[in-house]
Amino acid sequence: MKVLIEQKCIDKGVKLTDQRKIIAKVMSESEDHPDVDELYKRVSKIDAKISIATVYRTVKLFEESGILTKHEFKGGKARYEELNESHHDHLIDIKTGEIIEFVDDEIEKLQKKVAEKYGYELVDHRLELYGVKKKS
Repeated sequence: MKVLIEQKCIDKGVKLTDQRKIIAKVMSESEDHPDVDELYKRVSKIDAKISIATVYRTVKLFEESGILTKHEFKGGKARYEELNESHHDHLIDIKTGEIIEFVDDEIEKLQKKVAEKYGYELVDHRLELYGVKKKS
């Protein structure tokens, strides 16, 4: 079961105003990686009084608190997703902006092998693949 962002805020001692609760709820329900503008559009449908500045400040607070993670994929705006314990990589369609999350054991093994080859122990990594959908 997915832990809601609101619960993560409570666990980390982040004060939740009504507006922050809405932003947390919308982020928790997001199945994509929205940028701040897209997040603002979604929260505005629930509460038109929430300003874009509030969304920016809240996203920054959630990021600094280790609740959201920021991705700066090539050629686009910063996008956000809930910070999860489970690792995954991203495949980004450069035409549509679609982001596919994936885990591939072969890639994970290869990355460790490369680090070891150069005398390192791999402690973290971020993999982003960029492509265009093949025509069938």
